[in-house]
Amino acid sequence: MNPSMIIPKEEMGGREKELKIHFTPGHVEVAEENVHVPFRRVLVTGAKGLLGRAVYKEFQDNDWYTVGCGYSRARPRFEKCNLLDADAVRAMIQEFQPHVIVHCAAERRPDVVESQTDAAIQLNVSAAGNLAKEAGVSFVIYISTDYVFDGRNPPYDVNDTPNPLNLYGKTKLEGEREVLRNNMGAAVLRVPVLYGDVEKLEESAITVMFDTVQNSTDLISIDHCQQRFPTYVKDVGRVCRQLAESRLQDPSLRGIFHFSGNEQMTKYEMACAIADAFSLPSSHLRPITETPVESGALRPHNPQLDCSRLENLGIGHRTPFKQGIKECLWPFLHDKRWRQSVFH
Repeated sequence: MNPSMIIPKEEMGGREKELKIHFTPGHVEVAEENVHVPFRRVLVTGAKGLLGRAVYKEFQDNDWYTVGCGYSRARPRFEKCNLLDADAVRAMIQEFQPHVIVHCAAERRPDVVESQTDAAIQLNVSAAGNLAKEAGVSFVIYISTDYVFDGRNPPYDVNDTPNPLNLYGKTKLEGEREVLRNNMGAAVLRVPVLYGDVEKLEESAITVMFDTVQNSTDLISIDHCQQRFPTYVKDVGRVCRQLAESRLQDPSLRGIFHFSGNEQMTKYEMACAIADAFSLPSSHLRPITETPVESGALRPHNPQLDCSRLENLGIGHRTPFKQGIKECLWPFLHDKRWRQSVFH
């Protein structure tokens, strides 16, 4: 027989009472012990994606009982749930009863949306609306995009009229409307192009440039026209948590919010900043200042977001781009000697 055994007894205000039974020869001792169990519960969809991983970690590291779900990339410690299956979504929410749901799952690649439109609509619109409907009293945070705007008259306030140029922006805008229609208390958080701790460089439109930056043997042309505001997923995760905690204090907090990094950069400027962060040459990078001829989905010229609504609530943190990009890209350095000398 085991020398001790722990039996859950009840949950009370974030402390779970347990019976701890100690066995010794000729003697059994029973004692109650308190084990901390966070009372705040959050469900993160798309928890294995670039943003979902950061959101999951942020809540988990800050005393939230955190459950992540995925489908095609679900792993043992995450729930596997097909968000297109209304019964599965309902069962998951009823079982876990989260205070907050952060909906990160989406098809966020504009060119893929153009070629796989029906599947993108199912995920970005139908699944989002159903999740909001089944959420009940849970506070839903729906992650949207700056691509709901056409980029012709920045910066964009939360009350400005959207006018997406591509199908990706249109599906996300329709997803916003479905969420707010099915759940009056929900929040929409629009964010721009993201980067962070990637599993592979292709996971972000920013990190994918790293191989180009490191390969200094050939001249590479990079867009120096369209304006972007690269945003670290760790900062977005913090915003989601702060927004959730603010909502627990103020039930009237709802509607549309904007958040982004505050450094305006073209792709060329981002590539040069990446090179500078790692003391790599950038002379092989060639800026293209003409308006790019789009080969895929149209992109807005400058969809800058006005983030004052969150800022007025004291919500938000912005990691400098060079600092954030160094944190997430150093494992992909070709020069292993440089990596070892700096980080070990």
